[in-house]
Amino acid sequence: MKNITSRKWFYPLVYFVLVVMAFLPLYTAVPYDPRDTSQVILEILQRATLPYAAWGWVFHVFTLAVMALAVWKPSVGGRAIAAYFGLNYLVIAATQTHAVTPTYGLAVHTGALVAEVLLGLLWLWVAWKDGVHISFQDAPRWRWLLLPFALLVFWSPLAFEGTRVVANWNPLLLLTSPDYGLAYCFMTPVFLFLLILAYPHVNGFALRVTAFNGLLYGLFNLSHWASPDTLWLGVLHLPLLVMPIVALGMTYLKTHGYQRNAVWRNS
Repeated sequence: MKNITSRKWFYPLVYFVLVVMAFLPLYTAVPYDPRDTSQVILEILQRATLPYAAWGWVFHVFTLAVMALAVWKPSVGGRAIAAYFGLNYLVIAATQTHAVTPTYGLAVHTGALVAEVLLGLLWLWVAWKDGVHISFQDAPRWRWLLLPFALLVFWSPLAFEGTRVVANWNPLLLLTSPDYGLAYCFMTPVFLFLLILAYPHVNGFALRVTAFNGLLYGLFNLSHWASPDTLWLGVLHLPLLVMPIVALGMTYLKTHGYQRNAVWRNS
């Protein structure tokens, strides 16, 4: 695997495949105009997780539990975190990616479905290989500056008023919000934050794939800033933009910056 991932063409090819997957056409029972793709996705998101809203607390509790395990027993905590978030991706694929919408009937966000299934399987494989080792106390202090971004999406303080997204600062949402564990765009930044704390003791391939896919959807969701109705949703998607950029930047500096330093020292 190391021999393949070290080839110059490998990651550009992987990123290209992820981009193609992200642009897979949606499936809808009623045909849609491709220019209305964002509207179809919004209708899916507004309805997909409603039947499971009462289970929102489970994802908060399990996230805190695997983090506590990593503090208590770092030797097994990293594997638990990788396994838990791998399973969480599969849950999101099964719940958030499809819904019966009022305008388009049954609608499926195909690209998200494929990506989340693959991410789930990838991180279960990483857990099996014991590819994450977390020691929170050893993480450089600057990485903890990202904590507010992770906390924001863990809280997910939002509510829908028709087609309008508004802030909902109910403190109970810190443990009950269904928009965290059942939403790819909110769960992924929390996971990336933990991986950033653990880096470089993280499977590099899995980290890059997760970060780049998150960056794609972070860029897509910049469109929320264009409408007053979804402006708050744009704010809540900032962590999905920031965390992947930091994660990819760290991997780039490790593979390129350190190599340049090594050449300089040996010259």
